[in-house]
Amino acid sequence: MHQDRHVFVYGTLRRGEVNDINRRHPAPNFLGLARIRGALYDLGPYPGAILGGEGWVQGEVYAITPELERQLDLLEEVTPIPSGEYTRRHLDVEVAGRALSCLVYEIAGARVQGRPRIASGDWLQRR
Repeated sequence: MHQDRHVFVYGTLRRGEVNDINRRHPAPNFLGLARIRGALYDLGPYPGAILGGEGWVQGEVYAITPELERQLDLLEEVTPIPSGEYTRRHLDVEVAGRALSCLVYEIAGARVQGRPRIASGDWLQRR
Protein backbone atom coordinates (compact mmCIF):
# COMPACT_ATOMS: atom_id res chain seq x y z
CA MET A 1 0.00 0.00 0.00
CA HIS A 2 1.44 3.35 -1.02
CA GLN A 3 1.33 5.93 1.76
CA ASP A 4 2.41 9.40 0.69
CA ARG A 5 0.40 11.42 3.17
CA HIS A 6 1.94 12.41 6.49
CA VAL A 7 0.60 13.82 9.73
CA PHE A 8 2.34 15.51 12.66
CA VAL A 9 0.51 14.74 15.92
CA TYR A 10 1.28 16.59 19.15
CA GLY A 11 -1.49 15.79 21.63
CA THR A 12 -4.02 13.05 22.34
CA LEU A 13 -3.16 11.27 19.08
CA ARG A 14 0.37 10.57 20.33
CA ARG A 15 1.45 7.07 21.31
CA GLY A 16 -0.09 5.99 24.62
CA GLU A 17 -2.55 8.88 24.78
CA VAL A 18 -6.37 8.65 24.83
CA ASN A 19 -6.76 8.94 21.02
CA ASP A 20 -3.52 7.06 20.18
CA ILE A 21 -3.31 7.09 16.36
CA ASN A 22 -1.77 3.60 16.45
CA ARG A 23 -5.13 2.12 17.49
CA ARG A 24 -6.81 3.39 14.32
CA HIS A 25 -7.40 1.49 11.08
CA PRO A 26 -5.86 1.41 8.61
CA ALA A 27 -2.84 1.58 10.89
CA PRO A 28 -0.39 4.43 10.34
CA ASN A 29 3.33 3.94 9.84
CA PHE A 30 5.45 5.66 12.52
CA LEU A 31 8.27 7.64 10.87
CA GLY A 32 9.84 9.33 13.87
CA LEU A 33 9.79 12.02 16.50
CA ALA A 34 9.88 15.62 15.33
CA ARG A 35 9.26 19.19 16.39
CA ILE A 36 7.74 22.21 14.73
CA ARG A 37 7.84 25.93 15.47
CA GLY A 38 4.90 26.93 17.61
CA ALA A 39 3.35 27.35 21.04
CA LEU A 40 1.46 24.57 22.82
CA TYR A 41 -1.49 25.36 25.11
CA ASP A 42 -3.25 23.23 27.71
CA LEU A 43 -6.99 23.12 27.05
CA GLY A 44 -7.71 20.58 29.80
CA PRO A 45 -8.26 17.16 28.22
CA TYR A 46 -6.23 18.03 25.10
CA PRO A 47 -3.75 20.61 23.81
CA GLY A 48 -3.79 23.10 20.99
CA ALA A 49 -0.83 24.39 18.99
CA ILE A 50 -0.46 27.83 17.47
CA LEU A 51 2.04 27.53 14.64
CA GLY A 52 5.06 29.77 14.17
CA GLY A 53 7.12 31.92 16.50
CA GLU A 54 10.21 31.09 18.50
CA GLY A 55 9.02 28.10 20.52
CA TRP A 56 8.86 24.41 19.67
CA VAL A 57 6.08 21.82 19.75
CA GLN A 58 7.13 18.19 20.15
CA GLY A 59 5.32 15.44 18.30
CA GLU A 60 5.35 12.32 16.17
CA VAL A 61 5.14 11.92 12.41
CA TYR A 62 3.19 9.14 10.72
CA ALA A 63 2.55 8.08 7.14
CA ILE A 64 -1.22 7.72 6.75
CA THR A 65 -3.74 6.60 4.16
CA PRO A 66 -6.45 8.89 2.74
CA GLU A 67 -8.99 6.89 4.79
CA LEU A 68 -7.14 7.55 8.04
CA GLU A 69 -6.81 11.23 7.10
CA ARG A 70 -10.62 11.39 6.75
CA GLN A 71 -10.97 9.84 10.24
CA LEU A 72 -8.61 12.44 11.70
CA ASP A 73 -10.57 15.25 10.02
CA LEU A 74 -13.73 13.95 11.71
CA LEU A 75 -12.00 13.64 15.10
CA GLU A 76 -10.63 17.18 14.88
CA GLU A 77 -14.03 18.42 13.65
CA VAL A 78 -12.76 20.04 10.45
CA THR A 79 -15.32 18.05 8.39
CA PRO A 80 -18.13 17.65 7.48
CA ILE A 81 -19.14 20.85 9.29
CA PRO A 82 -16.10 22.67 10.67
CA SER A 83 -16.41 23.46 14.39
CA GLY A 84 -13.93 26.29 14.03
CA GLU A 85 -11.68 24.84 16.72
CA TYR A 86 -8.97 23.38 14.47
CA THR A 87 -7.72 24.25 10.99
CA ARG A 88 -5.85 21.93 8.63
CA ARG A 89 -2.36 23.21 7.83
CA HIS A 90 0.54 21.71 5.89
CA LEU A 91 4.13 22.20 7.04
CA ASP A 92 7.47 20.78 6.02
CA VAL A 93 8.68 18.81 9.02
CA GLU A 94 12.15 17.33 9.32
CA VAL A 95 12.03 13.65 10.23
CA ALA A 96 15.11 11.44 10.33
CA GLY A 97 17.04 13.89 8.16
CA ARG A 98 14.42 14.46 5.47
CA ALA A 99 11.71 17.07 5.05
CA LEU A 100 8.17 15.74 4.73
CA SER A 101 5.03 17.73 4.03
CA CYS A 102 2.84 17.02 7.05
CA LEU A 103 -0.76 17.72 7.91
CA VAL A 104 -0.95 19.59 11.23
CA TYR A 105 -4.14 20.56 13.04
CA GLU A 106 -3.74 24.12 14.35
CA ILE A 107 -5.99 25.42 17.12
CA ALA A 108 -7.92 28.66 16.57
CA GLY A 109 -6.27 31.55 18.40
CA ALA A 110 -9.48 32.47 20.22
CA ARG A 111 -9.55 29.00 21.83
CA VAL A 112 -6.27 29.52 23.71
CA GLN A 113 -7.06 32.92 25.22
CA GLY A 114 -6.38 32.72 28.95
CA ARG A 115 -5.19 29.10 28.73
CA PRO A 116 -1.81 28.08 30.15
CA ARG A 117 1.06 27.61 27.74
CA ILE A 118 2.96 24.31 28.04
CA ALA A 119 6.50 25.68 28.35
CA SER A 120 8.22 22.44 27.30
CA GLY A 121 6.12 22.25 24.12
CA ASP A 122 5.57 18.58 24.94
CA TRP A 123 2.06 17.35 25.81
CA LEU A 124 3.50 14.14 27.30
CA GLN A 125 5.49 16.20 29.85
CA ARG A 126 2.72 18.59 30.80
CA ARG A 127 2.32 17.27 34.34
